[in-house]
Amino acid sequence: MTVTRLTQFSHGGGCGCKIAPAVLDKILQSHTGVVENKKLLVGNLSKDDAAVYDLDNGTALISTTDFFTPIVDDAFVFGKIAGANAISDVYAMGGKPILAIAILGWPIDKLPPELAQQVLDGAREICKEAGIPLAGGHSIDTPEPIFGLSVNGLVQIQNLKQNNTAREGDLLFLTKPLGVGILSTAQKRDALKEEHLHLLYAQLSRLNKIGELLGSVEGVHAMTDVTGFGLLGHLIEMAEGSQLSAQLNYANVPILGAVKEYMAQKIGPDATFRNWNGYGHKVSFAPGVNVMEAFTILPDPQTNGGLLVAVAPDAILEVQKIFSDNGLSDFIEPIGVMKTKGEKVVEVI
Repeated sequence: MTVTRLTQFSHGGGCGCKIAPAVLDKILQSHTGVVENKKLLVGNLSKDDAAVYDLDNGTALISTTDFFTPIVDDAFVFGKIAGANAISDVYAMGGKPILAIAILGWPIDKLPPELAQQVLDGAREICKEAGIPLAGGHSIDTPEPIFGLSVNGLVQIQNLKQNNTAREGDLLFLTKPLGVGILSTAQKRDALKEEHLHLLYAQLSRLNKIGELLGSVEGVHAMTDVTGFGLLGHLIEMAEGSQLSAQLNYANVPILGAVKEYMAQKIGPDATFRNWNGYGHKVSFAPGVNVMEAFTILPDPQTNGGLLVAVAPDAILEVQKIFSDNGLSDFIEPIGVMKTKGEKVVEVI
């Protein structure tokens, strides 16, 4: 039986195929006037994970979309990953997802429709896990396979979290280890070991449900999910949006256990260099930091990565208990702190 490898039909994979930060900034520049809408609580004026609209009853609607080309070869798992990644934007705003619709692009002259059906089944499975229906969607014929979701969620406005509201002194937490960009590249190059493939699948398809719980914590001042721009890129967005700088303790940054084996083989996605070229001038490294290793890990593009959370010191114990109660005991140590705005946006120590 012929095995179809989805990653061979795409030029990129997962959130690694996002447009580079510097290029995206140019695309988003606009001289066209916009309609003012006071009910739009979060829109294009910030780099948040989703749009938020006031429903006039103390509740807001969260609306987001995310889609990409295959990051794994298994069609069912690709659907799960793409679905989990899209739903994550609602969790990153402190919300509860309620509804999803599918976005499918499929090269019908290259890949059988049965594989697309498996992708949709994977998305249905992850939506079921999130407790929401996959209620419809839209499909087109494309040169590369593309899949994702448009997701709506709800949030109490008092619990809404943004990525530009961190405060000086907030401690930083990350809810998943880094390195999926490296492992997925190893898979595409036929270098990934079987036991590491299952590790990759588990990481990529795990829902960020904890974001909904963290939304109810007043001392959680800011939150975002770490995706295609890597930890450094999303931390820079948080710091710049909050008019602060950040200090990152590299020794405390969680890394998938298998990753360094592939780093030693110089395996990594091209998007790592793209990311670094876009924001490397905003980062400094203290003496003693393994700069070459940090350069490989910190800009590594993540797909359905963990939540980056800025927490007031007096809320640390509450957040750590939520982590522990939800299977995240390995991530209860802070990885950094928000500081007064300095010459560099991020200092890695």
